[in-house]
Amino acid sequence: MSGIYIHIPFCKKACNYCNFHFSTSLRTKNDMLGALKNELILQKNYTEGEKVSTIYFGGGTPSLLSAAELNEIFETIYKIHSVTENPEITLEANPDDLTRLYLDDLKNHTPINRFSIGVQSFFDEDLIFMNRAHNVKQADTAIKYAQDIGFTNLTIDLIYGVPTSDNKRWKENLDIALTYNLPHISSYALTVESGTALYAQIKKKNIAPVDDEKTAKQFDILLQNLRLNGYEQYEISNFARAGHRARHNSNYWLGEKYLGIGPSAHSFNGVSRQWNVANNPDYIKSLGENIIPKTEEILTADQNYNEYVMTRLRTVWGCNVQEIAEKFGEKYKLYFEKSAEKFIDCVWVSKTENIFLLTDSGKLMADFITRELFFE
Repeated sequence: MSGIYIHIPFCKKACNYCNFHFSTSLRTKNDMLGALKNELILQKNYTEGEKVSTIYFGGGTPSLLSAAELNEIFETIYKIHSVTENPEITLEANPDDLTRLYLDDLKNHTPINRFSIGVQSFFDEDLIFMNRAHNVKQADTAIKYAQDIGFTNLTIDLIYGVPTSDNKRWKENLDIALTYNLPHISSYALTVESGTALYAQIKKKNIAPVDDEKTAKQFDILLQNLRLNGYEQYEISNFARAGHRARHNSNYWLGEKYLGIGPSAHSFNGVSRQWNVANNPDYIKSLGENIIPKTEEILTADQNYNEYVMTRLRTVWGCNVQEIAEKFGEKYKLYFEKSAEKFIDCVWVSKTENIFLLTDSGKLMADFITRELFFE
């Protein structure tokens, strides 16, 4: 089974922490839709005829597209791909876009069956700090509207470590989120990425740097509260109740094939990785000439091993050294076991038979541990 990711590179405004590719001008939206559909056609053989089990609209802000515009993309997908009987079809959405009229239209006229709603915080002060386009009332209304109309497979995003939010407020954020009885919650630490407005503000000393100690404490508050309320942490930033793990993202972590459509989108087919140009005009121009503006990298054995470690160590599935030996060879198994010893000793990694997993304290050091386990 494979997945399709479609990057919609438009937003109403720029959040100060975001380093994803997008434009705040919708002037080229119609041309972009044409280019996306053309790339789908040109890339139709990328996953070698595997059935499509998940479709994910990310961005940017995909909820800026109307139901009719989304259906243009669906028509192209269903015309050229075999889609499974019960696919997971996710739309990332900003709360201010999810009006009752829009949700009705999506429910009645599109195959979308899952929403990822970018709430980020249930406190307006935090949202203003992050330069979000919505307010708390809109977030509450959007979730309730979606549930009332019959969308049951919902997830929201929340951000911790925000300078405007202390530990008490973060706990209150989680308490509010739990009142909606959602099947899935994603939560991320505020990170400062080069090139973002937040990075510039911190560099100019207009804003204090992110407090790592507070971020670690709020991560612990997140773990304890969601576990107590029946959520499984199946990936560092993702929590689900039974039967509601995100299928699309799980396929990324499990090494399944996926096709990425749109500017800056990445694709993976087990042999190579490719990524599109992160420039809207260049993307549209190239697709107008039936050229896919991509860079491709054929993966070496070392890179495939590193890819496995990077994706699997973050998850509940962990790294299975027997699987490493079967997929990549005995030398990688021995290298992994030797490299992991020091992290077992400091209780950042646990081992049960062939499975290596991050402990709660190890999850805070995931990026460092992963780099140390890479084969170079």
